[in-house]
Amino acid sequence: MKRGRLRVYLGMAPGVGKTYAMLDEAKRRLERGTDVVVGVVETHGRTHTAERLEGLEVVPRTRLTYKGTTFEELDLDAVLARRPAVALVDELAHTNIPGSRNEKRWQDVDELLDAGIDVITTVNIQHLESLNDVVQQISGVEQRETIPDEVVRRADQIEIVDIAPEALRRRLAHGNVYPSDRVDAAMSNYFRVGNLSALRELALLWVAERVDEGLQRYRAAHGIDQPWEARERIVVALPGGPEGETLLRRAVRIAARTTGSDLLALHVVRGDGLAGVDPAEVGRQRRLAESMGGSWHQVVGDDVATALLDFARVENATQIVLGASSRGRWAAFLSGEGIGARVTRLSGKIDVHLVTHEAARGGRLRLSAPVAGLTTALSLRRRVQGAVVGLLALPLLTFVLSRLRGGLNLPSDILLYLAVVILVALIGGLWPALGAAVVGSLLLNYYFTPPLYTFTIADRNNALALVVFVGVAALVSALVERVVRRTTEAGRVSAEAAILAGLAVASCAGRRRCRRSSAGLGRRSGCGRWCCSSATTRTTSGGRCTGRARRRPATSR
Repeated sequence: MKRGRLRVYLGMAPGVGKTYAMLDEAKRRLERGTDVVVGVVETHGRTHTAERLEGLEVVPRTRLTYKGTTFEELDLDAVLARRPAVALVDELAHTNIPGSRNEKRWQDVDELLDAGIDVITTVNIQHLESLNDVVQQISGVEQRETIPDEVVRRADQIEIVDIAPEALRRRLAHGNVYPSDRVDAAMSNYFRVGNLSALRELALLWVAERVDEGLQRYRAAHGIDQPWEARERIVVALPGGPEGETLLRRAVRIAARTTGSDLLALHVVRGDGLAGVDPAEVGRQRRLAESMGGSWHQVVGDDVATALLDFARVENATQIVLGASSRGRWAAFLSGEGIGARVTRLSGKIDVHLVTHEAARGGRLRLSAPVAGLTTALSLRRRVQGAVVGLLALPLLTFVLSRLRGGLNLPSDILLYLAVVILVALIGGLWPALGAAVVGSLLLNYYFTPPLYTFTIADRNNALALVVFVGVAALVSALVERVVRRTTEAGRVSAEAAILAGLAVASCAGRRRCRRSSAGLGRRSGCGRWCCSSATTRTTSGGRCTGRARRRPATSR
């Protein structure tokens, strides 16, 4: 049986018109020929609400006695037996009287949905479990009836019933919400303009986040990877160095120019885990990002530029902020196109801001990972770099040894060429090294093996030496590539384990803060937990998502 559809009218406070809007929708559906019944509607003595009930079929409520008092509750069995197309069930967060089939009314609604009955219901923002303590700090009133956020989040439609705080207070003053003897007390306490403004912001932010989740699902379902500028999202790439604070503050100023924009601080951990960043510095930058209202994310990826752009597209980012390169000319020549240049070239419709900083102005020489050592996977780019090193080093070595022909013998020449092959293997792996070994053997044969300047070899010992040279070079190159691969795999596992441990600690700390902070607006994480810890960790290049949580902006009081 197909499950029924749930429509929720969400309001910031009592009296905004949720029940009235629900009854209006019921009237519209009834006019279109839909079978609609009223399971339970609470009028609270409001005349206009009671008038909207006229013409609708009302299922009689069941009566229950508790501690000598009789109460009326939703007659779940009667509604199920009636089997309407649509049932109206007011006040979704209501707690049923002891003796009812279910403890909470939302559980009754679940049974109606399971029976294939569409349900229209109402709820106030203060009843959501994740916001209960926030509302209490704002209003000073403890809400005893709460509902899990997930119950409302999985609704097929959520419609916010919005009204300006001043308009709600006028409605209250006219006696349309509470009896006249309760108006003065309500307006001077719960219904103060400041309280209503904060509650309204809570409701709008919560619904906006729900709309954003729906947009992300739509983009994923339709394979849309280009950013939709429904909201400005600024990703600031933090390499883990001291320039991070400069980049963060610059990104915060950019985000502050647009109301409602999101700031996402991203640290890309290389897949081998040997980037050499200071964990303490990364921790300081994380705390700084969170203190300025941003969210912190960590991604494991073999290529920094690709990982950064993949993350930006997944998050529907509109702008990227990253630092100018601090590499010297020699490092830039050896490692090729820098991260900033690649990101700018491949960013598409995402705007890229390159921010200068002290490290860039200082012009420090920092060799990129492919040149500095065994710190990256054996990608195509690294193999090309190894081949380029071989093409440059072998002719240079040949020129130098030809000048020293009388001072060195053939075995010494072979050892020097073997050193170049090993260097190529360290940079480019097996195949560039094999190519360098073959080219080196030909150069040795032509320039240093008698008779000179011909590929003929007069002495069989020299021929054997060249054959052994090629064989040893091939074995050493294969061994070097295996060591590089094992080192890369071990580094990746170590990096993922370290990030997962940090994320777990941060999530626990974040959940503790969430209960104490008035800004603890939690968002459901990918693992199903609610927390206010603003941490995300993912792996790219075929890796797995290891978790997700996002920080929401603080709420004004």
